Amino acid sequence: MLGLTLFRTLRTQRPPRLVGTAPVRSVPLSGSCALSPPCWTGPVRTLRLSTAFCAGHNKWSKVRHIKGPKDEARGKMISKFGMMIRIAVKEGGSNPELNINLANLVEQCRSKNIPKASIDAAIKSAEKAKPASQHMFEARGPGGCALLIETLTDNNPRTHQEIKRLLTKNRGTLSDGARHNFTHMGVVMAPAENVSAERALEMAIEAGAEDVQETEDEEEKLQLKFVCAVSDLNKVRGSLERLGLHITSAGLEFVTRNHSCLDQEQMEAASSLIEALTDLPDVVRVWDNIQADS
Repeated sequence: MLGLTLFRTLRTQRPPRLVGTAPVRSVPLSGSCALSPPCWTGPVRTLRLSTAFCAGHNKWSKVRHIKGPKDEARGKMISKFGMMIRIAVKEGGSNPELNINLANLVEQCRSKNIPKASIDAAIKSAEKAKPASQHMFEARGPGGCALLIETLTDNNPRTHQEIKRLLTKNRGTLSDGARHNFTHMGVVMAPAENVSAERALEMAIEAGAEDVQETEDEEEKLQLKFVCAVSDLNKVRGSLERLGLHITSAGLEFVTRNHSCLDQEQMEAASSLIEALTDLPDVVRVWDNIQADS
């Protein structure tokens, strides 16, 4: 019951809140920056919480918040979802009933209040789009943090040069091996409202998730993030729904295995770099392994 005790204690000692987004409370972590594998005691999975990790990731998430006009930010969000829909259609077809990745993206779009007409238009556009290639660039940023830069482009040399230029300008560099800091995992999101810390842990164990985190969405509403093996995504999602959770999104993400601890100056530099990369038209998403020094 160590996990429950730690979780309960920390829920009553939340760190001071900064202005920004997405503080994360990770459950299956030990006392270092590295993500440890789930701990097992007989047939029962033990999920644990690290105070150092919580404070550090909370601080980084606040610094990374992209500020600016809401309309502009929403336009960028819709554009990125359009790119992800294009990838999903390319991989599995345009019918959400036969393409689980596309179905999950459509659900995420709806949770962001993107109009159905816009979603349908994005799917039709993806069907007619000219051929484009996906690529994952591996890089290092300020303080040695690892970055994965997912792109969709019809001109890979141009995209490569643009990414290299931004990295050089912002104290980063392309670096083979950065991918080893991440694991491709299934992620299921649900509102944390009216769900106690103890119940969240119980649900994660019952559903077969490997990790459960408490985080926040763009509007700073508490969310539960359940992490599982890629092959278990649909099973975990279904189990959580049967346990009474309302699922807001489910999909595949690159989850950090080993964290890079950065100081304040390095975090701000990394935030500027990630924002610049995300603004590139050919960039779909940028994944990082950043944690603030605690």
